[in-house]
Amino acid sequence: MIETARSFLGSPRFTQALTEAIVGIALAAFAVRTLLGWPGGIAVLSGLVVLAAVSLAAQPERVEWRGVLPVSLLALFSLITVSVIWSQYTWATLGGIAYAVAFAFLGVYIALVRDLIQLVRAVGNALRVILTVSFVLEVLSGVILDTPFLWIGITGDLADGGPVQGIAGTRNAFAFLGALAVLSFWIEYRTRSVSRGLTAYALALAGATIVFARSPVALLVLAAVLVVGLALVIIRRQEALARRATQSVLLISALVFAVLAWVFRGPLIGFVDAAADVAERTSVWSRVGDLVAQQPVLGWGWVGMWPTSVYPFSSIVASSGQQPESALNAYADVWLQLGLAGILVLIAALGLAFVRAWLVATDRRSTVYVWPALTLVLLATVSMTESYLLYEGGLLLFVTSAFAAARNRSWRGRFD
Repeated sequence: MIETARSFLGSPRFTQALTEAIVGIALAAFAVRTLLGWPGGIAVLSGLVVLAAVSLAAQPERVEWRGVLPVSLLALFSLITVSVIWSQYTWATLGGIAYAVAFAFLGVYIALVRDLIQLVRAVGNALRVILTVSFVLEVLSGVILDTPFLWIGITGDLADGGPVQGIAGTRNAFAFLGALAVLSFWIEYRTRSVSRGLTAYALALAGATIVFARSPVALLVLAAVLVVGLALVIIRRQEALARRATQSVLLISALVFAVLAWVFRGPLIGFVDAAADVAERTSVWSRVGDLVAQQPVLGWGWVGMWPTSVYPFSSIVASSGQQPESALNAYADVWLQLGLAGILVLIAALGLAFVRAWLVATDRRSTVYVWPALTLVLLATVSMTESYLLYEGGLLLFVTSAFAAARNRSWRGRFD
């Protein structure tokens, strides 16, 4: 009986099904919490963690001493954990730590039991379901019934051209899923993992998501991913000797572009019609800056998503009069919760992960190795206006992408 259970839990079919369930629930976490409430959402997450743990135990050959998280990620989660010592809200911090570690563990599980193309397929399958369900509900709400589905956060504006939220909760979150879908579906097409008909449907679905979400930040995020993707295409086609010179030029160009984008941020904001969103965000960032000044080095303590009834988060109100559930900027969020130490560790973890992913993407022949690098660009860019990187689906993607890059470009591999 034990051997039968072990064979089933460690089988490729079970790990594939569990991986797709993990990715789907992580990316649709808002819908899960809305339908089941926080207790139900935590119960589902706990069940996934238990299943992942027993599945991993059933296939110990998947775990090797080199198959561990990158040191920079370990440092980040270590800082998150020890922040309970100086936290101003101990119980909220303990809950936030458990929530973050659960998604990180699920990300490690996926990275251990699935290779990169299987991960991309899992993300693609999950996004096809999420986006399809979203548009079915949007059509029902905005076209057929002409009434909002407030129980899932859908306002029913599809007939007016948007903005639509799907089951993601906000138009920015929906647009983020659309951008991730474009990337994942394109990789599936390039690796011939799915049929052309399914690819055409998936890309049309992803494009409709971005268009109807009408997210003011989606254009800038997609532009960043597109630029990096084109750069990778150019470098991957060059000889090894020419790559260093090209990468140096690209690095200098990226720095110049970043400076110009900051100098001309006003016209850029006007171009994407994001003035209202920026006004709301700057009102939040201003209050966050005041709180950071009170605890600049180690922060107030980790919570992840904000408990809006707990001080100091209860004191932050946006210009719209609503209480935000995050700082609307992952870097400001980390600075508030973990201080200067946290922001330095996060930037180091993101930077090292991207450098490794970039080197792997330029060296390996298969297009699938481009996915971690572009996913990290997507997460790092959207983190300027949202905090998705720090919890749920964003955190899961961060861990799996960083792990995939480290596994293919880790200094620990030299000990073989």
